[in-house]
Parts: sequence; structure tokens; C-alpha cells
Amino acid sequence: MGRRYELSDVEWEALSRYLPSAVTGGRPRVDDRRVLNGIVWKIRAGAAWRDVPARYGSWQSIYTRFRRWALDGTFQAAAHRTELVVSGPTSPAVPVRLTSSVVVEVVRAARASLLVVSFAAYGVPEVVDELVPAADRGVRVDLVLESSADDGGTLRGSSGASAAFRKLDSQATFWRWAARTRFAAGTSRPAMHAKIVAADSATALVSSSNLTDRGLSDNLEVGVVLHEPEVVRRLVEHFSALMTGTGPLKRLR
Repeated sequence: MGRRYELSDVEWEALSRYLPSAVTGGRPRVDDRRVLNGIVWKIRAGAAWRDVPARYGSWQSIYTRFRRWALDGTFQAAAHRTELVVSGPTSPAVPVRLTSSVVVEVVRAARASLLVVSFAAYGVPEVVDELVPAADRGVRVDLVLESSADDGGTLRGSSGASAAFRKLDSQATFWRWAARTRFAAGTSRPAMHAKIVAADSATALVSSSNLTDRGLSDNLEVGVVLHEPEVVRRLVEHFSALMTGTGPLKRLR
């Protein structure tokens, strides 16, 4: 088990590919993972450079590497990365992240706004328990969820996906795709199949997984985490436009 504030194996695997190669000849470069863990420790702990523990090397070397990577674009490239996310079976051949943990991570990262979109939702109290404190700290939470067939949607049963988030009734804004704006082909009614969790127009999980217990853990699902603010901003703006007065998404409560 890694130390507090240090990168997990999955995080290191995702970030290491963006680090520049060591220059051949001369003195060997201090281990990149150790240095990066020192940088991460400093940032996550909110400490001064001089307070970085000695196990990561000298603080001067860590600061020098931090400044070099900041100036040469290394951090920018890593910040704009795309990560593979899965539920269900994993493969030792390909490093991936798990949907359940990424959902929690994205929700915790939000400082101003959260956009949550799902077709179905049930059996995920851990997600609800993350959204409540997010709303408590002032994050605007928009939940765009499919309705039941009785309410103009396509979910079977009498309850729509919003029932899973009752604890947020007074803290979040709920949206549904109004039946009158669903242009059906024959007897087939269009469904809202998008699955997204986006934080602050900066980071977004786009996945095949619904916010259900099996979707987040057991089903074979795939998705990506986008760390490209421009792309995430456009994604969020798309849904914001659908929520305008003439848009198809209508406020449920």
C-alpha cells in the first residue's frame, strides 16, 4: 500500500508516459517516480518545498525538476491526458482505472459545478453520499436523468432515475427530457442514453456505464476520463444549451 499523498500504481502508469526521457551520459537522473511523489506530496499537503520529506530526495532537486517540467510543457501535457476507465473484467496487459472510483474522484474534484447525466440510476448510495457534501460546500449539482415510461421517458416501472437521488431533493436541480420534445419514429420513443459526470468544465467521465451498482462494478463497461478543459467545456455547454427555455431538457424539481 502506498503512503498518503503518493501516486497509486495506476496514477503513475498514466502519468509516466508524459515524462521526458533521461539524457544519456552524465550523472544518473534521480528516480522519476520518487521525485514526482515528492512534488505530489508538497502540493497535496500544502507544505513548503523545504518541508518535503527526505525520502523523496533533496527538496532542491525536487523543486528543480518541478520547475523544469512546468516550463517545458510536461505538466500541461499530463493535465490534458485521456484515461481509460472500465467496469467489470480488467486485463493485466492494459492499465485502466475503475469506473466506481473515478466517479467519486470527479465529484470530489468539483469546486463550482457538477453535471451528472445517466439513463438509469439505483443502488449507488456511495455516489449519493459524495454528491451531498459537494452540494453542502456550494457546488451547483445538475442531475439529468431518464424518466419512467409513465412520465414520458423510456424506463420501465413507475419511477424514473431521479428516485435514486431523493436525498438531494433540496440541494440539486433535476432535469428530464420532456416527452413533447422527443420526436418518435413510429411507436419507438427516443431514450436519453448519455452517461456523463463533469466537474467545473475541466474534467469529465464519459462512460457506457449507468449510475447503477452493476454498471459501476460488475458489468463490462468502458469509458474515458477527459482532462482537456476545452473539450469538457463544450460538452457542458451543450447540455446547458439543452436546458434553456426552448431546449428539450425541462426542470423536474
